[in-house]
Amino acid sequence: MSSWAKRAYIVGLLIAVGTLMVCSTMVCSAQIFPVSSEGATKVISLNGSVSALRDAIPWALNVGDEVQIRQVIITGPDGYAKFQVSDGSTFEVYPNSNIVFRKNPGNWRDLMDVLVGRVKIHIQKWGGQPNNNRILTPTAVISVRGTTFDVAVEDDDDTTIVSVEEGVVDVRHALRPSQTKTLNAGESIHVYKDQPLAQSTVDKGAVVRKVLQGLRDAAFTMATHTPAHPGSTIPISTQPTGPAPPPGPPPPAGPPPPN
Repeated sequence: MSSWAKRAYIVGLLIAVGTLMVCSTMVCSAQIFPVSSEGATKVISLNGSVSALRDAIPWALNVGDEVQIRQVIITGPDGYAKFQVSDGSTFEVYPNSNIVFRKNPGNWRDLMDVLVGRVKIHIQKWGGQPNNNRILTPTAVISVRGTTFDVAVEDDDDTTIVSVEEGVVDVRHALRPSQTKTLNAGESIHVYKDQPLAQSTVDKGAVVRKVLQGLRDAAFTMATHTPAHPGSTIPISTQPTGPAPPPGPPPPAGPPPPN
């Protein structure tokens, strides 16, 4: 082989090795930092302590951040966040909650798993057509087509409370085979871990409680979204704020002391 051919061979080999190294680096980077946000949900409003688990490490979230499929969202005692998915649907996560976003990516209908806490979900319809989604909890499977509703999971016994604000929701027991119960606007149901769904009655008088809950949510949102302004509070002092009273007259003179 001539010297020119050897040089050409070496240059070609170096180029091939360099290309392989660059490609390997790109693959590794893609595995660590996903370049596609397909299926992700975006934070559109946030207050307090809200984080997402990445490799079992909590990372604080900010408005505009994305949460990828299978990631866990955690809110602290003061945490609140509102998320939006690609079809326009939204969900709000309230304090002391723990949810998994799209835990089962093989079934795009499974929007989230609520492990504990409370969420409010609004499923956007597609051109007026049903948009089938499911919410899963330790004790319930909730199927929706386009509606607004609340899901709360109590951490002491995994009881699930489903309350419908608008539209129609189907609920079935996740642990015990049973028929599906349909909830309409203003209705709610408790799903107990050790009780068949057939024994759970649909509460048709939930409208007043939903109004009260809405007022509490509005008050919470206002409290967490309204920044404190300097001088907006009036300090309370235990000292008198008016002018000091004039001194009293001197005491009368007594009789002179005896000699």
